[in-house]
Amino acid sequence: MREGSLDAPIRHPVPWQDPDFYDADALDAELRRVFDICHGCRRCFNLCDSFPRLFDLIDDSPTLELDGVKSQDFGQVVDACTLCDLCFMTKCPYVPPHEFNLDFPHLMLRYRAVQARDGKGAGAAGQLTRTDRNGVAGSTLSPLANWASNEANGLTRPLLRQAMGVHGEARLPRYAGKTFGVRAAQEPVDVNPDGPAFGKKAVLYATCFVNYNTPETGMAARAVLAHNGVETDVVYPQCCGMPQLEQGEIAKVAGAAAKVAASLRPYVDAGYAVIGLVPSCSLMLKFEWPLLLPDNDDVKVLSAATRDLPQYVVELERESGLVDGRRSLDGGITLHIACHARAQNMGQKAAEMLRLIPDTEITVIERCSGHGGTWGFMAENYEIAHKVGRPVAREALKAGHPHVVSECPLAAAHIAQGMERLDPSARTAPPPPSPIELLARSYGLDGFA
Repeated sequence: MREGSLDAPIRHPVPWQDPDFYDADALDAELRRVFDICHGCRRCFNLCDSFPRLFDLIDDSPTLELDGVKSQDFGQVVDACTLCDLCFMTKCPYVPPHEFNLDFPHLMLRYRAVQARDGKGAGAAGQLTRTDRNGVAGSTLSPLANWASNEANGLTRPLLRQAMGVHGEARLPRYAGKTFGVRAAQEPVDVNPDGPAFGKKAVLYATCFVNYNTPETGMAARAVLAHNGVETDVVYPQCCGMPQLEQGEIAKVAGAAAKVAASLRPYVDAGYAVIGLVPSCSLMLKFEWPLLLPDNDDVKVLSAATRDLPQYVVELERESGLVDGRRSLDGGITLHIACHARAQNMGQKAAEMLRLIPDTEITVIERCSGHGGTWGFMAENYEIAHKVGRPVAREALKAGHPHVVSECPLAAAHIAQGMERLDPSARTAPPPPSPIELLARSYGLDGFA
């Protein structure tokens, strides 16, 4: 073994079905083993709040070492982890195959799985993770739901904070009156027979967020792909389970993986590519599901067939080229690279995609937005989330571009709100668009011109 783990990182399957995985003493021993390595290294001190919390606990202990920290205080470290995977992917020199075998995010997942098993999970706040249930209700009653969840609503938001612990200023996602699935069925698109990719087929895994909250992202993806000759189907069996993974509900995630993979298997067998419309969901299909169900053949096949949306567009451009006719976007674009896109280890595909727009300046920000899924909505995390994301908001303001986008829709809204906190004149009325919407706008496609 070479020092510094110069070999390519690997991840081991998560042994969540092994009873020893939930053994409290074994978990505490592994936490102490890993935390002691982190204490001796401290390379991750500036990634998120987990590591400063750990190092403060050690530095404030009587011994100035980990043995002076009480095990009951470890929850503070776990609570700050958003499972962004950046410590594993970008910082830690001790990940497998290094002999230290350190996987910090999956250790935090194990802690939460033990909590969930023991009935010490998220409680009322966990209701935010029931995205399909909430999405159906929110879309059906979208005017009422959006009124009630609006951060400017002084009547309902205090009740939401009391019931679920959501910060009163947190900008919650809005619900669309028509889901992406409904719109796709009602608004067919014609596939361009002269498109350079004509004959290719792909299935769009809608994801809960695009289906219920931002169908424009899915409609733009479908329009751009059809314009270039790609025939698409829209499929959404259920949520990928990322929100439940954050809460340690591994069995529920595994159940979702098996169901969705089985639903998509016929498409893969027929030669379709599978496209995830949100990076977190693509990450689940590609990497997390195979680690939870390593023996499930449907999951393995789906993992190999899945592409993140910008990744697929860039691959099309390289393989067959894209239709000409793209126009510049005045003022330039600031693009935030999402953590879960970085964790896919595929490069800055969204930046490569946007650079296909001619004569348009692209400023790329590759740093954590601070939001972290439902984590950034909670009252105890909200200000920390903005503190972590403040450099991103500051850099976006400095760039001065009229188009500020992120691959992650939650990060996009969080960055926009962070920009407003620094400069109230930066307020944007509509939610920030997705990168694919800007490409559709560049093409002048119907609904996006």
